[in-house]
Amino acid sequence: MALLGFERHDHDSCVSDTLSAAEAHCAEAGLRLTPVRRRVLEILLERHRALGAYDILETLAAEGLGSQPPVAYRALDFLVKAGFVHKIERLNAYVACAHPGDSHAPAFMICRSCDSVAEAQASLAAGALGDAAKAAGFRIERTVVEAEGLCPACLERGDAT
Repeated sequence: MALLGFERHDHDSCVSDTLSAAEAHCAEAGLRLTPVRRRVLEILLERHRALGAYDILETLAAEGLGSQPPVAYRALDFLVKAGFVHKIERLNAYVACAHPGDSHAPAFMICRSCDSVAEAQASLAAGALGDAAKAAGFRIERTVVEAEGLCPACLERGDAT
């Protein structure tokens, strides 16, 4: 599973492939990808960065899709539960999943300068956390791994301060 977020890629294919995967998953699972839910996912994919619920709501309101906070929060809740979106705790924001439909434990690298986010694969049972859990007789079911630093673009611009 490749890192996605900081490297250049075919953005149009990224958006359309992920939307197609979400639509297929919802059809198979009997879930409703309503126009608002689809648009919220599309907004996150188009921007390719973490966005807060109110940022998303601003776009929805401008497009006539709802102006009350529950509209955005309900759509985001559905998308997170369906595995199409992740919540970035550090930013209190949301980002489209780079690997929708794949069973994975994501780790996020968050640029402290531009707030861009890259998603990578983490292992629930590997490393020091996995060792500590095993020693305690604990089974890890979910982790949130978030690392803060500088993305390649900000490093290249000299945003190291």
